[in-house]
Amino acid sequence: MSTEYDDQSYDASYDGARIVDPGGQDDERRIEAALRPRRLADFPGQPRVSDQLGLVLEAARRRGRPPDHVLMSGPPGLGKTSLAMIIAAELEQPIRITSGPAIQHAGDLAAILSSLAEGEVLFIDEIHRMARAAEEMLYLAMEDFRVDVIVGKGPGATAIPLELPPFTVVGATTRSGLLPAPLRDRFGFTGHLDYYTADDLTTILTRSAQLLDVEGTRQGIAEIAGRSRGTPRVANRLLRRVRDYAQVHGAAVVDLPSAQAALDLFDVDQQGLDRLDRAVLEALCRRFAGGPVGLSTLAVAVGEEPDTVETVAEPYLVREGYLVRTPRGRAASTLAWEHLNLTPPPAGAGASGTTDRPLPFEGEGRFSG
Repeated sequence: MSTEYDDQSYDASYDGARIVDPGGQDDERRIEAALRPRRLADFPGQPRVSDQLGLVLEAARRRGRPPDHVLMSGPPGLGKTSLAMIIAAELEQPIRITSGPAIQHAGDLAAILSSLAEGEVLFIDEIHRMARAAEEMLYLAMEDFRVDVIVGKGPGATAIPLELPPFTVVGATTRSGLLPAPLRDRFGFTGHLDYYTADDLTTILTRSAQLLDVEGTRQGIAEIAGRSRGTPRVANRLLRRVRDYAQVHGAAVVDLPSAQAALDLFDVDQQGLDRLDRAVLEALCRRFAGGPVGLSTLAVAVGEEPDTVETVAEPYLVREGYLVRTPRGRAASTLAWEHLNLTPPPAGAGASGTTDRPLPFEGEGRFSG
């Protein structure tokens, strides 16, 4: 099996190495790869997507032909890469792994496509970040199983068609809205992965604990699952940190007290919020009276880049109802005030209301919110 992978392919990763970041470092990815399920029957959660995908694969096996191209969308860490590997395993075919940022020229894609064997699975992570010229070449390859290789330059250039054996493209994206419609339409099956329930995460962590030879109680595993933001990758990472804490402090098992102490040590609270999440809420509530405030101003207040706040902290805060995106900027919800044990200001006295503290960079929120 050959692989090509770009370490920057996850938009949500950043240099701070947050323990609840669904991106991660290389050593973490190697451990996570060992915890991946190998078969569709072992894939916990996402029952609807699993059933649909199982039907597509079984029908392809009975026809003796490669299945339609598959697109997986959803936030990082939910199992898109695992499902791509499961597809190859179920079809008993090799898998070629690459990423959108690694394909910057049509020639890069042509080299990969021309080396594929019949029935092979080509997995393209963060497919929405491919170069436009490579996208246009992929259209033809997915539909007609051929590519046109350009020989020469200028008026004398000629296109030589190169026939390809049938293969299956599995694309993964965290931002399906950025995919061009012509590319999205060429996928015969599209599955959207959603966040996992605490029960599903408990099942995943129980299996991971067995693979890591970690003994844990049901209460301790459930505590980790409840603080994992609905993301298996985060759950497995927290399990390893709790295991480290238990070993250092002489605990024989990962029980409820050791899980609570370890997660508190790593600044992961009961709702799964970490230091950056709470810093964003603190800035909104304490410095800007709940908002609305522009993204750039908010990022300066917490000492991070705007992209970090928008792609790392904001999705979870918005999904859980702590943060609201408005046309004028970001605003704290009632839940955010309650989480910080603060009293919200009277109605109309926020950063855009009657307070005598003007919104910094007035008008910014209209453009950056």
